[in-house]
Amino acid sequence: MSKGGKPDPRPTRGFAMIRPSGVALGVSLAAAATICAGLGVYWWLGARSAEEQPQLPVLGDPPKDPPKKSGFAADTVPAPAADVKFDADRVMKYLKQLCDIGPRVSGTDGMRKQQELLEKHFKEHGATVARQEFRATQRSRPNNPVAMTNLVVTWHPDRPRRVLLCAHYDTRPVADEERNRDNWTRPFLSANDGASAAAMFMELAHHVKDIKTEFGVDFVLFDGEEYVFDTHRTGAGLDQYFLGSEHFAAEYAKAGAKRGYRYEAGILFDLCHAKGAKLKLEANSVRLAPQLVAQVWKVAEGVGAKSFVPERGFLRDGGEGVQDDHLALNRAGIPAVDVIDFEYPHWHRLSDTPDKVSGASMEQVARVLTAWLQKAR
Repeated sequence: MSKGGKPDPRPTRGFAMIRPSGVALGVSLAAAATICAGLGVYWWLGARSAEEQPQLPVLGDPPKDPPKKSGFAADTVPAPAADVKFDADRVMKYLKQLCDIGPRVSGTDGMRKQQELLEKHFKEHGATVARQEFRATQRSRPNNPVAMTNLVVTWHPDRPRRVLLCAHYDTRPVADEERNRDNWTRPFLSANDGASAAAMFMELAHHVKDIKTEFGVDFVLFDGEEYVFDTHRTGAGLDQYFLGSEHFAAEYAKAGAKRGYRYEAGILFDLCHAKGAKLKLEANSVRLAPQLVAQVWKVAEGVGAKSFVPERGFLRDGGEGVQDDHLALNRAGIPAVDVIDFEYPHWHRLSDTPDKVSGASMEQVARVLTAWLQKAR
């Protein structure tokens, strides 16, 4: 992921942010939900046929057995969701298992080992796993095409209404936030920036089949998000970010109604599992999917997830927000939000190691996610 809103969007650390204002949750989220009124209807719906328009879920009571048709208004106070026994100790073991592989750069043996480990794990827990394979050539390395793989982990494959839960799982080839440039090419683990979301999905694999939700659920792990060598510090910033999500979104849009299913919402998890993480409202998410932002942070309030802070964050250069994998999804017609902590001090540094990640933080994010899955209609 990268900061800022430029084609080469990696600014310096000193980007401007909105300071906490003390605004009440209801006011903040109401503002997020009504931003769409100022923008007109969601921009991504304009050129899409009626059958391809996503129907953003609303919140309601957790479904009974069998699921009942429901349409609770967004401001209805929903009944409590069933507790999911997320194991904070086990998820940290999964995180260490992934980091023990070493760097997982796209196209390397480390990435292939990680793919094999993850595929085996998800299949053992009952998921269907597909490899979306493609080749990408980075602009700074035009003669070196690299094989990349998005992993698509599917639960309830028979359900045409689906939600997309995603993250990148590759590691950056250069630690370009290190002050000493001699350290840029040293191996680093990217524990929070990549591995932690994959580890959270590994733990959720123990629970997804038992969560009462009306939607099919897909975990998607994007390759090639971090496959960047030429940064703004070393050249013209020519390299392309988000190779995996761009490919995934293009294939989804190209398939159209032939897919037989539709993603009605997406949540991206990036850098959100550190000790003391503060997950504020990301500007592009508020601009492109304000109703989904309001839903997620409202659910967070309801389950007592204090890391979800209902204040605008990540604003610079007039509020352009964070460039991340959720943008390609929105362009493809999937309302998607970014759950991210961009105050993480170890971003793209050798110090991004498992000890900086918290099992309690992962449990809190998972609590919001699983409650939202149960309440969504």
